Amino acid sequence: MIPAIDRRQPGRRDPRVLALAGLAQALQQVRGIAETGQGDGAILQTALESVFRIDADTPAAVYGGEAALRPGLVLLQRYFRNEARDELLPRLVLSVLQLEQRFSRDAVAGRVHDGILELAPTAGRLGATHPDVLASLGTLYAQTVSQLRPRVLVKGNPHYLGQAAVVAEIRAVLLAALRSAVLWRQLGGSMWDFLLRRRELVAAIDRWLAP
Repeated sequence: MIPAIDRRQPGRRDPRVLALAGLAQALQQVRGIAETGQGDGAILQTALESVFRIDADTPAAVYGGEAALRPGLVLLQRYFRNEARDELLPRLVLSVLQLEQRFSRDAVAGRVHDGILELAPTAGRLGATHPDVLASLGTLYAQTVSQLRPRVLVKGNPHYLGQAAVVAEIRAVLLAALRSAVLWRQLGGSMWDFLLRRRELVAAIDRWLAP
């Protein structure tokens, strides 16, 4: 099980921001897939493999190591420092954080957990980014999470959003984003932290990005 944060030592690296970085970089891939039909292979692998790491020992282990989260940490750093003009990504982050609040209180969470465990051997054999695994994760999302409100609305190129394989991949990566949102909450993070504690979060991010 992932250990709780020791809040008595604020100078230490705050593991919450790793979950937030995982969420941000997964959602950036969702946008890229919706707009261009493809994403970054390495970041997608990190996101999708995190779905199957249910009992990781540390937050970093969920993603295969902290280095895999550098893109998300940089994204967040630029956002909290007002260096990024992307208004859609933070809106998606808030949408997923709101969805997670409903998800974690609903019986659908158990169905998703069981579905992931059932699919895990196939993902282990074929790889988490295999088309068959993406299709199964997409179906799982459609039959469970998509039934909850508020829904996460993804905008993009109609040419790609009309393709079943692309839609399945988007849903699979949204499931990975939701997994990060669950981890963020488990580590003590909240939607209000994301909205109101920018200075604290950017300081925590800077510590992770420091050489």
